Amino acid sequence: MASVSEQPLRAEPAAGAGWVPANPAPLGLAGFGITTLVLSLINANLISGTDVPVVLGMALAYGGIAQFMAGMWEFRGGNVFGAAAFSTYGAFWISYFVLVSFDLKLIPAAHASHAIGAYLWAWGLITAIFFLCTFRAPRLLSTLFLLLTATYVLLAIGSDSGSSSVTHIGGYVGIVTAANALYLVLAFVMEGVYERPVLPVFAP
Repeated sequence: MASVSEQPLRAEPAAGAGWVPANPAPLGLAGFGITTLVLSLINANLISGTDVPVVLGMALAYGGIAQFMAGMWEFRGGNVFGAAAFSTYGAFWISYFVLVSFDLKLIPAAHASHAIGAYLWAWGLITAIFFLCTFRAPRLLSTLFLLLTATYVLLAIGSDSGSSSVTHIGGYVGIVTAANALYLVLAFVMEGVYERPVLPVFAP
C-alpha cells in the first residue's frame, strides 16, 4: 500500500529543519472537494440553479482562502506541485466568487455563455497541464485531475452550446471528482492520525 505522503502530494522536510509543518494537503483537498461537491449538485440539477448563492460563501472561505493557504504552506514544505495546485484552485474559487457576485452582471447577456465558456476552457487547460504532472503520484491523484479536466471540458461545452444536458453531465462528473478528492482527504488524515498508511491510494 502506497503512502499518501510521497511526492508530488507531500515533500519531505529539509535536512536539519527545526520545525516540521503538518501536511496541508488534507485542508486543500477538503476545501476543494466539499466546494466542488456543492456546486456540482447544482450543475447536475440535483439542486436548483437558483440556489447558487449557497455555494458562494463556501467558495470564498473554504474552497478559496483555506485552499490558497494550503498552497502557501506547501511552499514552506518544498512541494512544488502541491503549492502550485492548491494555490491555483484556491484562486479559482475566489475568482468564481467574484465572477458570480460582481462581474457576471457586467457581461452582456448575448455574450455571457461564450464568456463563461472561455473561462471554463482556460481552467480546463491548466487542469490538463497539472494532470500531465501527476504520473509519479498515487493513481488516485492522477484520476482526480483527469476527472476535473473532464468536468471543466463538459461544463465549457455546455456553456458554449447552451446545452443543459451537457452541463448536467458535467455536474455528475464533478460529483465523482469531489468524491475522489474527499477519499484522498480521508486517506491523508488517517495516515497522519495513525502514523501509517491505512487506505490504498494506488502507487504508480
